[in-house]
Amino acid sequence: MADPRFFQKVGPFSISDLARIGECEVGTPDSEDRVIQDTATLGDATADQVSFLDNRKYVPMLSQSGAGACVMKPGDAIHAPDGMALLLSPAPYRSFALITQAFYPTPGPVPAVHQSAVVDDSAVLGDGCQIDAGAVIGAGVKLGDGVHVGANAVLTGNVTVGARTRIGPNASLEFCDIGADVQIHAGVRIGTRGFGFAMDPRGHVELPQLGRVVIGDHVEIGANSTVDRGMGPDTKIGAGTKIDNLVQIAHNVVIGKNCVLAAMTGVAGSAELEDFVIVGAQVGIAGHIKLGAGTQVAGKSGVAKSTERGARIAGIPAVAHRDWIKQNIILDRMTKKRKDGSDG
Repeated sequence: MADPRFFQKVGPFSISDLARIGECEVGTPDSEDRVIQDTATLGDATADQVSFLDNRKYVPMLSQSGAGACVMKPGDAIHAPDGMALLLSPAPYRSFALITQAFYPTPGPVPAVHQSAVVDDSAVLGDGCQIDAGAVIGAGVKLGDGVHVGANAVLTGNVTVGARTRIGPNASLEFCDIGADVQIHAGVRIGTRGFGFAMDPRGHVELPQLGRVVIGDHVEIGANSTVDRGMGPDTKIGAGTKIDNLVQIAHNVVIGKNCVLAAMTGVAGSAELEDFVIVGAQVGIAGHIKLGAGTQVAGKSGVAKSTERGARIAGIPAVAHRDWIKQNIILDRMTKKRKDGSDG
């Protein structure tokens, strides 16, 4: 059970309620009125809690679970113990996420401007905004309804932020336009100067970075990540994209809709990621290349070339995933031969 000091729970919900919320079908019709109080893992759940099964390696745990209800694929229902209410879904993890959101909704802002916050007279704050202690809202900033600006966050001149966006403590936003329902976590830097110089033996000459950062709706940017503003064209992040902690997005980068970038990834200047690209942790993506829609990049890869739509790549330099597996098999065999002395 979530610690009530930090997470406020609502409910309870009936099985029929959970089916509607989680986009499921009830697999046990006689259980529709059963009341569920909370969510839990398969191993910890009790009779008044709902759990889920998505990875089939946990099927043995399902049969032993004390959960009162469980979300699962229809084909796994035969493994459920007697008396368990079944919520059948083609995507159990998604359904369980929706159900958990219902039990633990994100708290809305508490409309107020803290007395230690600094808000320029020319800034425009929408209805119901919360501005926490020490925050700075610069000249010409426009905040939509229900925006929450965390403690000591700084929004410089003329930044715009869409409705219901949450900006974490100590974040800084400049030269940017942010969409609605965006989550910007603690320490994020958006709109900082792009890393651009005219390199010269007489000394490197700074090239003014005159673009913006434009971020679409429902984007999430993890703690201490950075997004540089464009050099002339804008840096863009498409709607629904999720960016983990400690990610660097360089100037002029264009990221499409619903992409996922895991922690410690770096995307160099003017690279383009089309829609639904998935990037594992600690990946480096070279500048001026394009990753086609749906490309999947394995963790720790170094991507130096453009990819076609739906590519799966891995390695340094990154190659097709199947080729990377073959390379590692061959290298392993060569290494074993040397150790055995069979190469003479």
